[in-house]
Amino acid sequence: MNRASLDKQPHEVASMFDAVAANYDVTNDVLSFGQDRRWRKQVARAVDARPGQKVLDLAAGTGTSSLPFVEAGAYVVPCDFSQGMLREGKKRHPWLPLTAGDGTKLPFRDDVFDAVTISFGLRNIADTSAALREMLRVTKPGGRIVICEFSHATWAPFRTVYEEYLMRALPPVARAVSSNPDAYVYLAESIQSWPEQPELARMLQDAGWGKVAWRNLSGGVVALHRGFKPA
Repeated sequence: MNRASLDKQPHEVASMFDAVAANYDVTNDVLSFGQDRRWRKQVARAVDARPGQKVLDLAAGTGTSSLPFVEAGAYVVPCDFSQGMLREGKKRHPWLPLTAGDGTKLPFRDDVFDAVTISFGLRNIADTSAALREMLRVTKPGGRIVICEFSHATWAPFRTVYEEYLMRALPPVARAVSSNPDAYVYLAESIQSWPEQPELARMLQDAGWGKVAWRNLSGGVVALHRGFKPA
C-alpha cells in the first residue's frame, strides 16, 4: 500500500503491519521522540482500569499497550488483525491472551467489556463508523471507550512544521530505523487525511456513544476521545 485512502483494504494494511512487527515499538519511540510513552500513560489514566474489570485493547500490536491494564489488575484481551504483530507479541508476552480480530467484525459477544480502547489504530480500519458501532456492541452498558489517535495540531504555525516533518523528515528517519519504511509513508499520509477532532467526536455520537469528549495532547498532534455506552 503506497498511498493512504479512506477505503483501505484490510489484507493490505495487515500485511504492511506484518512487515514492520519486529521493530515496530522501537521505531515508534524514535519517530515520536519518546512521546509515545507519555501518550500511552495518558491512555491508561483515561481508561482507568480496575481490578476484575475486562478491557479490550484493539490494535494492540505486540501487546505493549496492554501492559498498563494488566498492572492495574484488569483482565485484558489484546486484539489485532496483523498476524505478524501477534506472533511478535506472543514471543515477548506469551502469557497475554492475544487474539486475532477485525475491528469491523469483532469475535466477541455483546456486552462483554467494561472498557474498550484503541491507540493509533482506528484510522487504519477500513470502516471507522462500523468499528465504532462494533466497539459499542461488545461494551457493557455504562462502559467506556477511549481512543488515542494522531490528530491535527491546533496552533497553525506548529501545524505547518508538524506536517512538514510528517512528509519530509519522517520517511528518511523511517528508512534508517524501520524494516519497511514505505509503511511509514502510508502512516504519515493517513494522519493527514484523518478527520479533525470535532468530526471524530460526531462520529462517536452517531455510532451511539454518549457523553463524548476529547482533549488534545502535544498541541493536538494526538487526541484522546472518550465516550460511554448508555446504561
